[in-house]
Amino acid sequence: MCRAHGTPGGFAADAWTSPVRTPVYYPDAVTLAPGADAASVLARIDSGAGASVKDSFADLDLRPFGFEVLFEARWIHRPAGPADAAWREVADPEALREWARAWDGGEGNAEVFRPALLDLPGVHLIAGEPAGSAGAVLTRTGPVVGVSNVFAARGDGWPAALAAAHDLYPGVPVVGYEHGDGLAAAERHGFAPVGPLRVWLRA
Repeated sequence: MCRAHGTPGGFAADAWTSPVRTPVYYPDAVTLAPGADAASVLARIDSGAGASVKDSFADLDLRPFGFEVLFEARWIHRPAGPADAAWREVADPEALREWARAWDGGEGNAEVFRPALLDLPGVHLIAGEPAGSAGAVLTRTGPVVGVSNVFAARGDGWPAALAAAHDLYPGVPVVGYEHGDGLAAAERHGFAPVGPLRVWLRA
């Protein structure tokens, strides 16, 4: 997402960080190893009001730096396998605008999904059928397919996401993270929680 907005950030052994504020709903830092030094991570981002950190191992304490826990979640994993659902890939800017409006549900943030996303290798925006009913984002990363932004304007977004993952990358397990009702829905579709994570926000 940050690459599509022209702010790709940078990787280090302990974290991915962006020195400028990331798009809405996306963290300014993501830890990549347990035991990251909080002060070091925060020094590489704009840590003022509105900053957010995805604490991938739920082992940071950012309260001394003015952050509060936005939510607790669980990493999820599903072995490779088929799913029965009709889907299509979003392939042009107009279809992307329609998909983003359905995802946004009237919150006013649909523009976060820019046409540049359509050109990124390994990134697939999936739409369920009928059009506008559901969708998700799939990202091929090494030995897994990441799933995010699962939504359903009508029905359930998971079958289309999983059918697309199987068709595009057969034999590859699917991972992501969810919390609350989203976690319960993922578990109904064969995912298992495999570890905690935490998202922090500075008010």
